[in-house]
Amino acid sequence: MIPRAFVVLTTLLFSISAISTSFAFPNDPEFLKRQEAEDTSSRTSGGFGAVNPLPPPGPPRFAGLKLVHDRAHPWKPLRNGDERGPCPGMNTLASHGYISRDGVASPSQMVTAVQEGFNMENKFAIFVTYLAHLMNGNLVTDLLSIGGKTRKTGPDPPPPAHAGGFNVHGTFEGDAGMTRADAFFGDNHSFNETLFQKFVDFSNQYGDGYYNGTVAGELRFQRLQDSIATNPQFSFKNVRYFTGYGESVFPINFFVDGRRTDRKLDMASARSFFKDMRFPPDFHRAPKPTSNEGIAEIFLLHPFLPGGNVDGKVNNFMVDPTSADFTKPCVLYADIVNTVQGLYPNPTGVLRRNLIKNLGFLYSSLSSAIGAQCDEVFPYGQL
Repeated sequence: MIPRAFVVLTTLLFSISAISTSFAFPNDPEFLKRQEAEDTSSRTSGGFGAVNPLPPPGPPRFAGLKLVHDRAHPWKPLRNGDERGPCPGMNTLASHGYISRDGVASPSQMVTAVQEGFNMENKFAIFVTYLAHLMNGNLVTDLLSIGGKTRKTGPDPPPPAHAGGFNVHGTFEGDAGMTRADAFFGDNHSFNETLFQKFVDFSNQYGDGYYNGTVAGELRFQRLQDSIATNPQFSFKNVRYFTGYGESVFPINFFVDGRRTDRKLDMASARSFFKDMRFPPDFHRAPKPTSNEGIAEIFLLHPFLPGGNVDGKVNNFMVDPTSADFTKPCVLYADIVNTVQGLYPNPTGVLRRNLIKNLGFLYSSLSSAIGAQCDEVFPYGQL
């Protein structure tokens, strides 16, 4: 039996958030349009500078059922240079203007957007967003790409940090995705029709044409077996272990119209999110703040320990006993901090200050999310 306090971490993967750095006008479409224009103009004009990051927003004033495919957030096709990546939730929010349509935003903007667009629970949204930002964002300019590396996030931080965005393999994105191929095969971020057809086939076989908890458990296990058999560099541990299971339950919790109570996702809506990066017509978000409901049931259909293929060979899976899993969430926190230290071994000045702040944002949300108190560490000291 997996304690719910530990299981609650697992939806790490997907969504993120909003366009406004002010929370006085979170639902004012004219304000949001002005803010988007200002954000985009400041990036394209080259006017980058060091930013003192805002603290993440709290819960929204209204957290109930709401139409989110509305007049203020029409879908628009991609423009040349717009960033999109492996996360269909964030791709959809950008295409509807919940963050800047170019796919670059601050973490505080992203938290707001995922709350507004999907009704993601506040602490959960903060944790997943700052996890991605610490590993793949620009901590000087406080900007993060939901796709690949781009000049729109500002000048590069000192190596080995990269500000490479969501597409960077092995930090936030990982192997055995549902509709994206493993990075070993060359493209880990584009929609893959072959994999989506497997998604459809499993939904027909186990869910009478719908994606539900049973389908999620069966498909998650099959995608793991596929990668073990074909990817000699397959790895599924630590951060990816949690995001992989979170990815499986995410469509049930966030892509099913909030007016439905059966927790079943139809295939037309699935394609709309995964491929078209678009809310279905008249789409309403979840009726209450939501995180990772259903994770334990998915895991328990086919329990799987973290690990990966070793010695560069397929079908050579070995369990990694040092990895975080659902019974060892504090190991996940330690792994994240160690990864960040590897990216930023000797930060100074603004970079050091912002690292301290962002690690603090991550820790406060982690403690609340898992219901357990991990020992906080301060690799760069305290402000």
